[in-house]
Amino acid sequence: MTLEQLRIFVEVAEREHLTQAATALSLTPSAVSASIRMLESRYGTPLFNRVGRRIETSAAGRIFLTEARATLASARAAELTLAELGGLTRGTLSIQASQTIASYWLPALLVRFRQTYPQIELNLTVGNTQQVAHAVVEGAADLGFIEGHIDQAALAIETVDEDRIVAVVAPGHPWANGERLKPSELLAGQWIMREQGSGTRSAFEAILAEIGVDLDGLQIALTLPSNEAVRSAVMAGPFATVVSELVVASHLQAGLLCKVNIDLPPRSFYLLRHKERYKTKASLALQEVIQQRQAVM
Repeated sequence: MTLEQLRIFVEVAEREHLTQAATALSLTPSAVSASIRMLESRYGTPLFNRVGRRIETSAAGRIFLTEARATLASARAAELTLAELGGLTRGTLSIQASQTIASYWLPALLVRFRQTYPQIELNLTVGNTQQVAHAVVEGAADLGFIEGHIDQAALAIETVDEDRIVAVVAPGHPWANGERLKPSELLAGQWIMREQGSGTRSAFEAILAEIGVDLDGLQIALTLPSNEAVRSAVMAGPFATVVSELVVASHLQAGLLCKVNIDLPPRSFYLLRHKERYKTKASLALQEVIQQRQAVM
């Protein structure tokens, strides 16, 4: 069994689609299919069920997937250790971040890092808070950045910035008049929310508990999977939402959205890393860039 076979298996298992896996790996579908068949034949274990033109990961395949991911993470850590013996002249830094951070907070820092360390390859993946934490635990990401609280014993969690949460509505909404809103009045509105597991949603739920508003009484009209979708839905209808002020700053300035007059406490942005895995020089260098930013603010 080779690392390449493991990589192919993991890509196919995560997508449950041969062609998509082949595209991600820059291989032909026939090469990917042959590699899977070789594994199954050699060990006499079906890793996938063929259902018509679809494939599904078998029970054995799901068990093997956990081990395959762990093995690839260990191999990648060993490769990084060797690559870094010569300093920050080469290497890879894998980052996973929640949507708000990845879209509005992190890019300028990555540009600064790239200008200082042009030989380091940066890989950024976007996910919600739960997905980011899982990626760092599994070794798929060296660093994670989230905006929601996470309880995971394997992770070291560091606050790296503070973010302001705002409630917004379209200009024609009754709450757009600037009058002070009581916390209890939030229950009278119809809300567009991010999905469960997102940092924005978990932050809002914590805020509601803090200001004494019953979450179960909130009228949720739609649940959408991205900041941009939530923002567009609020602009198109009689709804309210809560987002980072970073997400709607330009829309507020242009008058396309209005801030609801209610004070909401700030939330923190967090950096995640695994407590026991090797701290790559590239990941420490990015942390230094972040600390330099904080020092000048």
